[in-house]
Amino acid sequence: MAKKILIAFDESENSMRAVDFVGNNLAPDAEITLFNVLLDTQAMCAMESPELTPYFKSEQSAFCSLEDKKKEVVNQAMQQARRCLVDCSFGADRVQTKTVVRQKGVARDIISEIQNGGYDLVVLGKQGLSGFKEFFLGSVPQKVLSGAKNVSVLLVE
Repeated sequence: MAKKILIAFDESENSMRAVDFVGNNLAPDAEITLFNVLLDTQAMCAMESPELTPYFKSEQSAFCSLEDKKKEVVNQAMQQARRCLVDCSFGADRVQTKTVVRQKGVARDIISEIQNGGYDLVVLGKQGLSGFKEFFLGSVPQKVLSGAKNVSVLLVE
């Protein structure tokens, strides 16, 4: 039985289905980490270079306020997911949230967390890419499935 579980999480319905699956099907004595990778937009929001296009300069504050709102939405979704797991009998002290700023790419950052965190199981929601996009771009779950070593990976539809 998995004792340390990582749930790769964003604010999507697919991530919430993964949380629901864990809450309803896995033993509540496991330690769970809801893990989110944020895009690094701080550098772009702090840019003051004269080389920036006038259009970007005029829209920079709107872009940055949208990014702040996105972070808030993700944080609220993670807290909702945490409450869901606690309501499913997981101890509040056994459900953690962790957010990191993207370093190498979302899938590679998840794989790095898996390798460094000692997880027994990784749970991901299925990403909804079209077949064409998935063929050319790949998907985060597909990349994690192929890149994660020495850990079980569960993909929730």
